[in-house]
Amino acid sequence: MQIAFLVASEGVEQVELTEPWQAVVDAGAVPHLVSPSGGSVQAFHHLDKADSFTVNRTLDEAQVEDYGALVLPGGVANPDALRLDRRAVDFTRGFFDAGKPVAAICHAPWMLVEADVVRGRTLTSWPSLATDIRNAGGSWVDERVKICTSGKNTLVTSRKPDDLKAFCATLVNELDDGGR
Repeated sequence: MQIAFLVASEGVEQVELTEPWQAVVDAGAVPHLVSPSGGSVQAFHHLDKADSFTVNRTLDEAQVEDYGALVLPGGVANPDALRLDRRAVDFTRGFFDAGKPVAAICHAPWMLVEADVVRGRTLTSWPSLATDIRNAGGSWVDERVKICTSGKNTLVTSRKPDDLKAFCATLVNELDDGGR
């Protein structure tokens, strides 16, 4: 199974990309880095530049039907840039429309708000997104990891890098269960 990791050209929190990526590899799936443009993406450790990662497919090349699930890593700048790209928003919404699992951590639920897919869903995030989630019709909870199955797909969310162990374990479990 191939798993899409959607990130902007820069600003992704490196650990929120690399730890779920490794968990997906360890589970026997194939992660693909998807971004608005090709080449590489610049990751960050908070506000400091970290490593660069090679893009596997651009948003113009990636198709929802090619993937079994979507992972949205955080970082403040990453989802903020992505939600301004209609292709990224449509790609994200496509996983919900197709009933495929989606996992988002930290600030990444901004993409879910922009894609208008949180209405009636319960999720967690970095605390500063709570009002945005509520205003978009979702319910926000302060939990390490939240699994929501009240829509067509399974939605896995976590608050911050400290929650990565639980986030990764839950993500892998949902992939093993086929998202339901």
